[in-house]
Amino acid sequence: MKIMIVDDEVIIRTGLAKVIKWDELGMELLEPASSAEEALERIPLERPNVLLTDIRMTGKTGLQLAEEAIQIIPDLEVIVLSGYDDFAYTQQAIRQGVSDYLLKTSRPEEIIKTVLKARQRIEDKWAAHSQDHYKNKEARNRTFERWIRSGEAGPIDRHLLHTYLPGLFGESDTPGSELQVFIVTAEGWEDSPSSASLLLFAVDNMLQDLLNCESLLEKKRVIAAIRLGNGSDNGMQHLRFIFQKIERLLKCKLYAAFGTPVQQPEHMHESYTTASDAFNYKTLINESIWLYEDIVKRKGGKTVCTHEEELELSSILLEDDSVALKGWVQRFIQVQLEDPQVTLESLEALVHSVAISAHRWLERVKTATGRESTMEESPKHFQLKLSVTPKDTLFQYLNSVMKLYHNRLGEGQATHAQKAMAYIEEHLGSDVGLQQVARHVHLHPNHLSEVFKKETGITFGDYVTRQKIQRAMEILTISPAKISEVAARVGYEDVKYFSQIFKKYTGKTPSEFRETAVNNG
Repeated sequence: MKIMIVDDEVIIRTGLAKVIKWDELGMELLEPASSAEEALERIPLERPNVLLTDIRMTGKTGLQLAEEAIQIIPDLEVIVLSGYDDFAYTQQAIRQGVSDYLLKTSRPEEIIKTVLKARQRIEDKWAAHSQDHYKNKEARNRTFERWIRSGEAGPIDRHLLHTYLPGLFGESDTPGSELQVFIVTAEGWEDSPSSASLLLFAVDNMLQDLLNCESLLEKKRVIAAIRLGNGSDNGMQHLRFIFQKIERLLKCKLYAAFGTPVQQPEHMHESYTTASDAFNYKTLINESIWLYEDIVKRKGGKTVCTHEEELELSSILLEDDSVALKGWVQRFIQVQLEDPQVTLESLEALVHSVAISAHRWLERVKTATGRESTMEESPKHFQLKLSVTPKDTLFQYLNSVMKLYHNRLGEGQATHAQKAMAYIEEHLGSDVGLQQVARHVHLHPNHLSEVFKKETGITFGDYVTRQKIQRAMEILTISPAKISEVAARVGYEDVKYFSQIFKKYTGKTPSEFRETAVNNG
């Protein structure tokens, strides 16, 4: 709380400034003024709460100063100093809004007592104002929230809107103006719940100070509504300027999603709904400000993981390399985010497709290595959570699948042969020769051949051929692919040779096998 002393006598103003320890009274002493004219120049900028002034001064009197100062600061407390022969002025001073008066001969304790009374009156006003503001803000929040969320507008609601939301629904509404809801979040302070809440609180206050808007502070975002003039483009430019100012002052980064502008108050709910839909795209948008119309036209991106991507993922999962897995996920998701047609639904479908691919991989290697009875159940069904980035969500799931397999597999003694079988299962369409597989399991080819035969009871070559034929049987049963395509998918370039091997193992040619499978199905 600030106090300014005004007196044209240097002895008096210096004495009042030094005799009383103003800081111990909780008062900030501004530089004393030597005239009413000087004080009136400084009051608008320095904004004192208490003015202690002499009545008689060269130039304007203390009463004239009081009258003009109260016009500048209506809540200003003015205390006048007078002599015995100035008592006739005191009645006039009280009529002009002066709070109290003192004789120049008053003892310091009398001055202190009078100033403290003035301070108490100011604090009482502040407390009453704060309480009224709090109650009014609560009522405004309830009205605003009910209006935008429910979309219902009865006669009582209209009365409340004009009473509590004058910025949006006052008499000054201009024809053709539009109402628009936007949702804001902020980043840049310490990464803790308390700091995030404090930052949003500050953003909410500044939005209300800088914009004629209504706002509602939630846990992780601020919902606000404004009335735009006929020039919506100019309105958006002004909003960008305001956001930049807030970012500069609070040293943070703002992100805002705007709903559809509406002209009728009854359609405010539509603007809120579209703003909320747009806000969900925060992790998919590279802009700091975006509109619902920017995302509603999107047709959707890729939704299914390709065979090539599944093979690449399988290789990484087999290697048990978290760093490589994280890099793969980041590249995979980034490609989708750069697609201008991607939607939340298409990205969610694609991420689920990758998760399902990982689950299929886990089931295949469990079967191929004979670890079904010793391995735990797969991780819980994957869900895309909008509260975190798709990259983090997908990596966490894939990493849990990878660790589940390798941690359980590592408990056995015959890990080399089992890793070889898992690798073969995932690469049947490419090179699964002894040399390649041996490099994967870090054994000499001859040693792997011996270990493999000892553990499985079958030679490495026979095992590979058997797995390829079993995969071919699966494809022939469920796919209309040509025989040449089936052969290529299990690593045979020569279709004739493939047919010979297939008949040797099954007793039928690929075509005969497919026909039997179709008839029996």
